[in-house]
Amino acid sequence: MVEQAAYRTGQAEALGGATLIRNYLRTLPSGPGVYRMFDGKGQLLYVGKAKSLKKRVASYTKPQTLTTRLQRMVALTRSMEFVTTTSEVEALLLESNMIKRHRPSFNIVLRDDKSFPYITLRLDHEFPMIAKHRGSKRASTEYFGPFASATAVNDTLNALLRAFPLRNCSDSIFSARTRPCLQYQIKRCSGPCVGRISKEDYAELVAQVREFLNGGTRGLQERLQVEMHAAAERLDFEKAAMLRDRLKGIAHVAARQGINTSAVEDADIMAVHSEGGQACVQVFFYRGGRNYGNRAYFPVHTREASNADILAAFAAQFYSERTAPREVLLSDDLEEHELLAAALASRAGQKVGLLVPRRGGKRQLVDIALDNARQALARRMAEHESQAAILAQLGERFALDNAPKRIEVYDNSHIQGRHPVGAFIVAGPEGFERRAYRTFAIKDAELEPGDDYAMMREVLRRRFARLLREDPERGTWPDLVLIDGGAGQLSSVMGVLNELGVEGVAVLGVAKGPNRDAGEERFFMQGREPRRLDDRDPVLFYLQRLRDEAHRFVINTHRSKRGKSMAVSALDRIAGVGGKRKKALLSHFGSVREIQGASLQDLEKVPGINRAVARAVHDHFHEQG
Repeated sequence: MVEQAAYRTGQAEALGGATLIRNYLRTLPSGPGVYRMFDGKGQLLYVGKAKSLKKRVASYTKPQTLTTRLQRMVALTRSMEFVTTTSEVEALLLESNMIKRHRPSFNIVLRDDKSFPYITLRLDHEFPMIAKHRGSKRASTEYFGPFASATAVNDTLNALLRAFPLRNCSDSIFSARTRPCLQYQIKRCSGPCVGRISKEDYAELVAQVREFLNGGTRGLQERLQVEMHAAAERLDFEKAAMLRDRLKGIAHVAARQGINTSAVEDADIMAVHSEGGQACVQVFFYRGGRNYGNRAYFPVHTREASNADILAAFAAQFYSERTAPREVLLSDDLEEHELLAAALASRAGQKVGLLVPRRGGKRQLVDIALDNARQALARRMAEHESQAAILAQLGERFALDNAPKRIEVYDNSHIQGRHPVGAFIVAGPEGFERRAYRTFAIKDAELEPGDDYAMMREVLRRRFARLLREDPERGTWPDLVLIDGGAGQLSSVMGVLNELGVEGVAVLGVAKGPNRDAGEERFFMQGREPRRLDDRDPVLFYLQRLRDEAHRFVINTHRSKRGKSMAVSALDRIAGVGGKRKKALLSHFGSVREIQGASLQDLEKVPGINRAVARAVHDHFHEQG
């Protein structure tokens, strides 16, 4: 009876939202566009695209035909916004960009916080450099990839240097060398910096690398074998041995790249498996028939969605900031197959084939991806179950009202009071929530250098004052705050919370034992005696892991801040480089490291930097190296 009453209440609320939506229909066009639905607080609920805005929005005015999830969305809707577009393809592209940027609570959302690494050839030098690159693309550089992970690209790059000993040092190091480096000694570089290889022979190496990375492995191997036998017949055994080693290196690269195939050249394989309201999309990357690795994704808000809907939403968002290859193989048929293909082709500037293979080599690749998706989701669900169990045990150990759903762990860092920073990390039922991590530059000018209590008070005061101001209904508040410190730090933090009038947030202090060994930690809560946990208690291991993650994060933040400070001071020491020129250099190159590695010619191209200043900058870093 209670469930029926709740269902009827939900329907009634949905009817109210439907009436509001109906009022928009009078002014809506029949053409394509994107619509957004907002709740009473202005929070974005949903982004959708339509071939006809009028017809699509009209479907929300009949809640009885909608799923329970969409009824709830309509019930929460208090306003809508619309953008008209020239085509449905443009509407799809805009929709996917908005979903990825704003992550609405009723859309299927791809959680993707990592860019993909590439292998690059910088072609703006007479001896091109090969390197790993992640981030925005640059001119005069050729990119090969993407690779699924840094490990995959590092393994491939290391194996490549065995076969094709190109330089991977910066221009400044290259120009400063007077004798061969260690890379040359271990046969990972051909020594162009000291004239151990001619420009012509180096150019041939570069051409072979490009051919190999573009998929021409077989032809390259056959040609090198012919050259090797010819060199042996001429009794040029040194060159024959070099070519033999190169062939071995090429075979080694191919072996390290796992499941290679002749079924595809350049293709991404996407397969989705869903179970228990969760879903996993597994993506494999093939370039030139070689496997560049795979990655598992776990989109959210998929409970009532079909596999086809999940895959369609995933693909649209996945390629919103990436170029699709010529082929994308899918595990499921999509309802708007042609529309998505047209959108991907529009963004890629070339035809993109979306295929759902039924048999043959391509189907085998999809089946491999599907099996990996199934296994990855099973592992994730098992991890979630164990995570939920450990959170329940944590609640029991410290007599919390409930198992915590959001834990914030605070720490700070400095060196003898210099460059002080504070930070917190966030953990919950799904593990670490890295998007929610935050850092704080300590601003209190009167703070005594090295005063950890004062630093923690400033961080907690700023954090909870903002929560009180921006989130009075506590949608993103922590259930448990974990701090690095004992009774003194706990008292300091509780003073801040009492001052702000914050109640209902549990605070747990973690103090290292007398010997500062793991397992000897003492735990402090207000109004309770300090306690220890059994050194084999999984809750203890979990709390140690949280503390270590917070410590890692704040230390990295501190090092970054200290490094930037040192880097800026490095520019400050160069004669003739003032504020405007410093800004111009950093804007052009992005970082002092890139400035340090720039050639004299590159420095002269920076707006506002004349030849004399460019020479001063180049000489300064040359002398530093």
